[in-house]
Amino acid sequence: MVHYNGTSGTGSQISAYYHDTYEEQAATRVVAVGVLDGVPWVAIEHCLFHPQGGGQPADRGWVDDHAIVPVRDRDSGLIVAVSAQASDEDPSPVLPPFEEGQRVKARIDLEARMRHAALHTAGHLVEAACRAQGWALAGSNHFPGQARIEFTAPESDVRLQSPEGREEATEAVRATVADAVARDLAVTWELDDAGRRIVHLDGLHAAPCGGTHVHSLGDLPGITVPTLKVKKSRIRVSYDAAHRER
Repeated sequence: MVHYNGTSGTGSQISAYYHDTYEEQAATRVVAVGVLDGVPWVAIEHCLFHPQGGGQPADRGWVDDHAIVPVRDRDSGLIVAVSAQASDEDPSPVLPPFEEGQRVKARIDLEARMRHAALHTAGHLVEAACRAQGWALAGSNHFPGQARIEFTAPESDVRLQSPEGREEATEAVRATVADAVARDLAVTWELDDAGRRIVHLDGLHAAPCGGTHVHSLGDLPGITVPTLKVKKSRIRVSYDAAHRER
């Protein structure tokens, strides 16, 4: 997918993380520089960096070994890199000056990316399993340690009214999840007629999504789903997932 910057004199940007979740580094060039809320930024053509959004945290990355955090610039629509907080690894609080056309090296923290992709994909799978129970999606969070999907609790589902029933409903969700992982369903995406990116879990589920995902559900051998909770007409289904070793 290519994003165009409407500002005269700057180039286009390829969202490389859409095409290959596991691409760790790339040689590319600067397509734009600017300032966001008083902080200098740099945008690169072959963009490995996924910004925070859609319930997924931002990547950790580097441009020419300078630690960065990716964010989406409001004006240009580009994903831009701003300096990460100063650390022993990179004590500089701001990026050095970059120039348009300058050749640079980009890199992501692949271990963190795989964790995020595993959680985001597992979130789609848990959502699909819960929709099969007749529940309507209300919200989601795919952050490590906080991952959960929330649904509207239908009054007609009497299982949700007792601890035993909630465990029964959770077991049904777990069974759907385990079956999909065992069948190693493919995870793919396409653009619809409106230009939206639609992520598919084979024939099980499809939804608009801008996150990163594993190649197939067999990459998620250890999805765990604790017993669901119901509070104030909301069903909360927490979960955890990790990527298989590569």
